[in-house]
Amino acid sequence: MSDERLCRVRDRVRPFPDFPEPGVLFRDISPLLKDPVAFKTLIDLLEDHVRASFPKIDFIVGLDSRGFLIGTPLAQRLGIGFVPVRKKGKLPGPTESISYNLEYGKAAELEVQSDAVEPGQKVVIVDDLLATGGTMRAACELLKRLKAEILECLVIIELKALKGSEKLNSIPFYSLLQYD
Repeated sequence: MSDERLCRVRDRVRPFPDFPEPGVLFRDISPLLKDPVAFKTLIDLLEDHVRASFPKIDFIVGLDSRGFLIGTPLAQRLGIGFVPVRKKGKLPGPTESISYNLEYGKAAELEVQSDAVEPGQKVVIVDDLLATGGTMRAACELLKRLKAEILECLVIIELKALKGSEKLNSIPFYSLLQYD
């Protein structure tokens, strides 16, 4: 992976101290999304990784909502479909849902349409950031209920000190940028 390309992406991640609460250093990808060259570089890097890692993949699964921002262009580049995993109550038709806890002690629910993938279809789950791993783990559980084969969980940013990847129960995991 080109250090220059990775630096272009890293340089567009902005730290916000004490957000959403005191003591938290928030990593904001808004400048990355605003910069068309940096955003294209991000999708190039993710596409290169997925193509090199998985010769056969059926869907990119994106987590509500920032996973949609990187998942849809990545799926389009790969020539495959995109499956949204949304907050409860946002999808029509029959759904599978799961409850989990957010980083700051709030309960949340995710859901996916029951017919989103067929048993055995290969998916990569994407989001912008992995912190404590609760949202990603919940998404993995939903896709397992649909009997999808989860090839990998893929994020732009991993907050390593929070050890979220340990909660993924040996599902392969890849992060483009890591922060302590």
